[in-house]
Amino acid sequence: MSDHPCSETTSLLDDNRLTQALSRLRAILVTLDKDPELKGMVEARDAVIARYQEVFGPERLEHITEQEFRGFLLLKNNQHWSGLARKGTALCSDMARVREGLSILLDESCPLNNRLEELVPRGKPPFMKNFGKALITAILHVCHPDKYGVYNGTSEAGMLAVGAFPEFDRGSSFAERYIKINDTLLQLAARLQIDLWTLDGLWWRVKSHEGAQEDDDLQPLLADDQDSQAFGLERHLHNFIFDNWSSLPLAKHWNLHEEDGEVVGYEYNTNEIGKIDLLATHRAEPRWLVIELKREQTSDDTIGQVLRYMGWVKEHLASQNETVEGLVIARESDARIRYALMHTTNVAFMRYEVDFQLQVVPGLRGPQE
Repeated sequence: MSDHPCSETTSLLDDNRLTQALSRLRAILVTLDKDPELKGMVEARDAVIARYQEVFGPERLEHITEQEFRGFLLLKNNQHWSGLARKGTALCSDMARVREGLSILLDESCPLNNRLEELVPRGKPPFMKNFGKALITAILHVCHPDKYGVYNGTSEAGMLAVGAFPEFDRGSSFAERYIKINDTLLQLAARLQIDLWTLDGLWWRVKSHEGAQEDDDLQPLLADDQDSQAFGLERHLHNFIFDNWSSLPLAKHWNLHEEDGEVVGYEYNTNEIGKIDLLATHRAEPRWLVIELKREQTSDDTIGQVLRYMGWVKEHLASQNETVEGLVIARESDARIRYALMHTTNVAFMRYEVDFQLQVVPGLRGPQE
């Protein structure tokens, strides 16, 4: 299926996990011709890689323009990664720094581990905010499509779903994790006889299958909770808070959680008990904040959810000296929420308002009464 087969690597998965993963992925591959979205993504490979190998070529790096770089971040151009576009404004505000980061990343004369440690050092601020794993590995991939696979939220979720995600020691650096993940991606691609671009498409399809099941599970709640239909704009609350975090009062003391140089505190996937709506860390103190938005679910479900997520964060992310707090955000409080939180000292509550108004513009005629 691939004109550029990946070389076999030392096995990182035991036989059972490898067999399970390959079986799940082959089941998707056999439906490729009947899956127009996935097929279109796979067939875009050569055009995208040819275009951006030229853009990121050694002779172009010092002169890459904002338009060229921003273009790569757009799904309509890269045909693969919808999440990169959110990084555009912040990154492109300092193109000199971007060019410097690209020069470090794509210097194949330097060991990959050293390059990644410089860009995303362990325990230190990243080389550049938003210049994180999703962008770094996407660029590595288009420049060296047979050598480097993509590591982002989609590929991680897909690998976890099929049992192929490697295990790491707690505190492993991004460089250590990516090198191990990349070896696993190379192994899977070789066994499936496909290229890494196609494999990355399979992770997208695996994740979409998992997401479809989650959406199906929500339908009874959506149908029964008539109050959730009160105002359609409430459905956008989650994205609004994320997109406007810096202008909200919470941002004065809290940052959305970052890993490997990028913000991952939006729909943080626990890969065990669901996705945390928003996850933040305190700017100055050793504190975590789990934010749960009450939309369609009941008050009891909301409180139970935030407590479960707090327990998970305490066990898997927080160190011994760090505290974990919760915050419920809802349109209104009710008796169930008030009584549940009355004696719960580490879970707070905030109310949001949706303000939508129509006003006549001075100088223009409004509708007749």
